[in-house]
Amino acid sequence: MAARPGTGAPHDPRAVAAHYTAARVHERLLLTGHSHQAWPDVARGAQLEAFDDATELVDEKWGRAFAKAEQVQDGWLRWLGDDGSGVVTLADSTHTLLVRLMSSLDWTESPRVVTTDGEFHSARRQLARLAETGVEVVRVPAEPVTTLAERVAAQVDDRTAMVLVSKVLFATAAVVPGLAAVAAASRRHAAVLVVDTYHALGALDWSLAEDDLLDAFVVGGGYKYLQHGEGSCFLRWPAGCRLRPVVTGWFAEFTDLATTPVGQVGYGDGPERFAGSTYDPTSQYRAARVTAFFAEQGFTPAWLRSVSRHQVGRLAAAVQALDVDPSVVALAVPDPDLRAGFLALRTPHAGRLQQVLRSRGVLTDHRGDVLRLGPAPYLRDDQLDEAVGLLAESVRDL
Repeated sequence: MAARPGTGAPHDPRAVAAHYTAARVHERLLLTGHSHQAWPDVARGAQLEAFDDATELVDEKWGRAFAKAEQVQDGWLRWLGDDGSGVVTLADSTHTLLVRLMSSLDWTESPRVVTTDGEFHSARRQLARLAETGVEVVRVPAEPVTTLAERVAAQVDDRTAMVLVSKVLFATAAVVPGLAAVAAASRRHAAVLVVDTYHALGALDWSLAEDDLLDAFVVGGGYKYLQHGEGSCFLRWPAGCRLRPVVTGWFAEFTDLATTPVGQVGYGDGPERFAGSTYDPTSQYRAARVTAFFAEQGFTPAWLRSVSRHQVGRLAAAVQALDVDPSVVALAVPDPDLRAGFLALRTPHAGRLQQVLRSRGVLTDHRGDVLRLGPAPYLRDDQLDEAVGLLAESVRDL
């Protein structure tokens, strides 16, 4: 019997790619692993299972849908290395969950948020709109990342309702060290700490306990490195939380609907506390199946991190070997220990390079002046080398 591609066997990208035939990963230069990794073939069966349950069971499909949701919730707790003190609520986006959480805070007594200028757009935009209502939003410069946590911690005070930071910065894949300092400051001033782990899970071998975050609120999703596809996001919150979101849906009292008097608002003690309303469960069928696929293949956090370090390191070495003027292209995060799941190249030509690379068959993306190259376990080394070769041609043609 052949060894699984993951645990117990060296990284064999061809063995991995065999599970992604529909996406044709063996013949395409898909450096979009930080944004949208290819779905494994098993995802198709999950989509069809959701369809079959809906057509056969009609409204009675929800029993099976809720079972899928529980599998996904358990999967998120494992990825986070949760010690049993956390509860997971699922939703279609981290923005949806962030808004529900923000609506439960007292902005009158604590009209202040501490965050960074390196947060993803859904948080950046929402906080900017909140600032228009009179809430003070303190944005700490994300660079240098090595001191970011201590600089954020220094800004937290008794008027702070919420602190929002990322474990990995979305634009550059820079790992934020020392978040325990932010956790301690948030705890000391009774501020709710929210940690975005979207670019950490599946890219780092990491757990909440490592940064003393077991009493933090954590958001993330599987659209990127974990290959769940759209609509698979979570809020992990500490058990015992009694916050009452103002933005709330009827699923938040789903188990007590029959006994909740009209005019009263009830909240469950489990995942339903931050729940919304009727949703499309297809994404959770898919997430449950892909989570099981990762376990079957041995795609553990440690294995994924090992593969990522090799692939991102190879890309970085190849780019450096081009000996390009650093004012044209330079590594945004030179230290490999501070790089997560993709290679960020700082260049004033990021948008143009993305377009030229696409015309040459290399799919990438960019954020501002950063061109992002995201490998994935199904890509071979020669594919990575070919992509950098085409990057070199594109730079010469500028």
